[in-house]
Amino acid sequence: MSEKTILIVDDETTILSMFELAFTKQGYHVKTAASAEEALEILKTEEIHVMFLDLNLPAMNGIDLCRTIKKQMPMSILYALTGYASLFELSDCRDAGFDDYFKKPVSMADLLDAANAAFEKITRWKTG
Repeated sequence: MSEKTILIVDDETTILSMFELAFTKQGYHVKTAASAEEALEILKTEEIHVMFLDLNLPAMNGIDLCRTIKKQMPMSILYALTGYASLFELSDCRDAGFDDYFKKPVSMADLLDAANAAFEKITRWKTG
């Protein structure tokens, strides 16, 4: 799998499509999942280190998904996305292992900056 692959997990298909288009235009390979379970299936066969996870997912929520991914891939960089922000949720995100937190609607420029920073960090880890 390409070093510049991003996984986006959101149960809203319009969000998935919009993010996929924006990241693809910037040269990233994009995988999408509409649920935590679908994301975990993708991660069984593909090594993806940068992910954007919606917190409000059906069945398993984004915080539990983050914890599961961090146990399996501790060096992955995960970003939380939510339309329902609160201080309590923000501390839950930090405790779960998210690297940053974005409230919807979010600027695509901010997400692209986060992705760029994540891949720069991964490159430093690999060459450091």
